[in-house]
Parts: sequence; structure tokens; C-alpha cells
Amino acid sequence: MATQTVKIASSTEVAEVKHFIDGQYVDGAQGSYFVTNNPATNEPVGEVAEGHAADIDRAVQAARRTFVEGPWRTMKTKERAEVLRRIADGIDAHTEEIARLETLDTGLPISQTLKAQIPRSADNFRFFAEMSTHMDGETYPVDGEFLNYTIRQPVGVAGLITPWNTPFMLETWKIAPCLAAGNTCVLKPAEWSPLSASKLGEIFMEAGVPDGVFNVVNGFGETAGAALVAHPEVNLISFTGETTTGQEIMRNGAATLKRYSLELGGKSPMLVFPDADLDRALDAAVFGIFSLNGERCTASSRLFVQQDIHDEFVARLTERARNVRVGEPFEDDTEVGPLIHPDHLERVMSYVEIGRQEGATVAAGGGRPPGLEAGNYLEPTVLTNVSNSMRVAQEEIFGPVLCVIPFETEEEAVQLANDVRYGLAAYIWTGNVARAHRVARALESGKVWVNSQNVRELRAPFGGVKDSGTGREGGHYSFEFYTELKNVCVAMGEHRIPRLGAKPRTGGAGPGAGSDA
Repeated sequence: MATQTVKIASSTEVAEVKHFIDGQYVDGAQGSYFVTNNPATNEPVGEVAEGHAADIDRAVQAARRTFVEGPWRTMKTKERAEVLRRIADGIDAHTEEIARLETLDTGLPISQTLKAQIPRSADNFRFFAEMSTHMDGETYPVDGEFLNYTIRQPVGVAGLITPWNTPFMLETWKIAPCLAAGNTCVLKPAEWSPLSASKLGEIFMEAGVPDGVFNVVNGFGETAGAALVAHPEVNLISFTGETTTGQEIMRNGAATLKRYSLELGGKSPMLVFPDADLDRALDAAVFGIFSLNGERCTASSRLFVQQDIHDEFVARLTERARNVRVGEPFEDDTEVGPLIHPDHLERVMSYVEIGRQEGATVAAGGGRPPGLEAGNYLEPTVLTNVSNSMRVAQEEIFGPVLCVIPFETEEEAVQLANDVRYGLAAYIWTGNVARAHRVARALESGKVWVNSQNVRELRAPFGGVKDSGTGREGGHYSFEFYTELKNVCVAMGEHRIPRLGAKPRTGGAGPGAGSDA
């Protein structure tokens, strides 16, 4: 069994990252590689095997064979849960190494990967291991004559396609419930951040996961991703990423009637009312857009502030934005690191310029921080004098850029918040309990946080409405996606069955009774 250990001591060392298929690290069928870079320097840190349709097929066939033949699908639930707990233990044992890989590959501050993202990844496996042991069905007795009951069974092979922001945590968020339910899978990590996923194969082998249960094929969406979506032996697709990509995935997989869970783009509003705890609301506003370098699907990127408190709140906000520590991601006090890729930096900075052209004011940030000439750095940016119709308020920027929009009344705040194509998350800050419930019900989003900032509960459903996606994952909602629900009906006695054709036929011949042949 071939193994691969990716350890990078410095940004100048280049690792070789292979696919992980059927329990082995392997080269791609075409032998081609692509480079992944350190966002802080844009120097190469990894040469990654480039997957194509043949590699996807090899991985899917391994996953299909293992699903059909076992032993993962047929393993007792408690035994499968114990394997998942060993995976969690393996993540814990490698936390520092994985965190360094994640920071090196994404530019996320080490304080955020080490203290939050990687520990949460281990928690995902422990949570769904425990959840799987409580996965049950329902019974429907019918007047003592019948007993209907439901059972949940694994679906088959899942294709898991993950984004480049917080990749390791989001990979485990999909893998853990998928495997806990008894499925097998093929993971296609984002091409901009493949390093941390390469550790999963090693951890899975150490945990005793059977060969073929978990497979990784690296590559680009247009080739590896599209081949995974279109493959007839793949039953499920869980995707997190851009809305346009999600639309293409649904089109590509339509011929095989796949089941989808799509967590797509967001332009999440945060509504601040005068009766809120404004100090805490300010903390939440700054954290909500600038943590994770602003590359967060649930980022509160549109800040709606009631007119009476607007000027004072925005003044404090811009001061805080200027004080956010931007720096090299391995420095412990760094709060915002470099963006993932030069192309993404160019895209985010283009939106700052679009905002200027539309009439917005760059109240803070908007350029490269002094002293950080290399890498993909952008100052935390606050745009004021923004109207909700501007492109910067309507389109997902996915970076440390906050749009501030004033409102007069509760009704106007709700109308403005909903006037966007997305509906992933929303945030409400108010001291009025009735208003909190009223506005939460009125907002068009899959998730609403009231006087709280992006605190995740693994039992709760997560997903969006409108162009932010379809389906829900988390808790038992994940098992609704990763299992088939079967109804079994058992007769408790001898109920009447109509006896068609029981009487002998008499008289003339019916249709087809005779022949001249």
C-alpha cells in the first residue's frame, strides 16, 4: 500500500501531491501535474497530480466496488462509528501539521486554522459518528392489520466537490456524514487549495478505513469535476461553491437523475437597530466580514444600519477596520492574511474600483497594505454611501470588503435585505425580542443569527434559498441527503386480496382466443 506524507517546513519546499484511490496514493493517468502556490509569496509549494476523466472513473469504480461488496456498507453501525472516531483522533494527532498546510495553501491566519478550523474538522467526525448510532425510522401501524416502518439505507457513491476557502473543515463536513451513513465517496478538492486534503488518505489508512471507501482525485472543475458529476455510477453530488458552477453541475448531472445538495453564493445582510448592544454588534460586524480573510460564504458583507445611529456606528467601524492586523499568515497576531490567488485578488480589487465608479466612498482600506508588496494582500475595506442597487451590494465579492447601507424603518430594512438574488444567511442585532422574531421570519435566507455571529450548531440545518442553493445538511438533515428512506409494509393478518381471474371463463372466445394459423 503506497503512502504519501506531505510535510512542508518552509514556503520554498515543494511537495508532490498525488491522488488517493482505492487505498493508495497514485499518479494521474496522463501523468500531468499543476502547481499550487503560497498566497503570501505566490511561490510554488506543491506539484499536484492533475485528474481527468480516466482518474475519476478509476476512483468511482473503486468506490462502487467497495460499496457493493462491502464491508463498509454492511459493517455494524457501532463499528463504523468507532472507525470515524479514530479518524477524529488522527486529525487531532496531526492538527498542527494540517493547520500549517492549510495556512500555507490558503493564506488563512494560523491562529484561525490551528485554533478553530482543524479542531472543528475532528468534531465533525465525532458528531456524525454519534449521530449515526441514533439513526432510526418511524412506524405506522394500521388498525392492527398492517405495520409500516421506515429504514434508512446508504445510497451508493457520493461525489463531494469542495471549495478553496477553509477546505479541510468543509471537506470533513461532507465526508463525515457521507461515510457515517454507509456510503463510499470520491472527493474533488478545489485546485487552489489541495494540500490539506492530501493528509486525509494517510489518516484514513491509519484509522482502518477499508480501501475504496474514500478516494481523492485532484484537478480542475472543467475536467475532473465535470467528469465526477456526469459519471453514471455516482448517485449523490454535494457541492459548495459559486452559484454559476452549481447551475452547471445540475445541468451536467441531469441525465443520471442525481441527488444534489448545493451550498452556493451569498450576500448576507446584517441589520443593526438602535436598541441593539452596539458594542457587540460592532464586534460582530468586523468579525463577520474580515475573519477568514473575508472569504466566507456566510460573510455579513452588507451592513444595514438604522439612520439614527448610522454616522457614529460607521465612524467606529472604519476605525476598527483600519486597526485590523494584516500580515504574514504564520504570525500569531495576524487577523487578515493574503487572499487565495492573484486572480482572486484582482477580482476583489476590481469590485473596489467598481464601487468608486458607482459613487461609493472608500472609507477604509481599498489598497495593498504598506510593507506587503509580495503576495495577495488587501486592506480590510469599508464602502459607504452605498445604495442597494449598486453592483458591490448585489454581487458576491468574497473578500474583506464591506458595504454599508442606511435604512429608516424596519420595513425598509427587510425590503433592502431581501432585494438580492442570494439567501444564505442573515444577521439581526436588536434588543427588541418581538422585532427579532418578526424580522427573522421575514428575511429570505436559510439561516438567521439573532444577536450572535456565525455560531454553528452541528445539529441544525444549514443551506440557502434562492440562488444560494438547495438542500440542507447538518444533524439528521445530512442523513436525509446521504440515505435512502425505505418503507416496509408487513401484514399482521390475512387481509382481503382481490382475486382477479379466479373464475373460469365461459362462452365465446375473447380477444386473441382463437387463430386461423
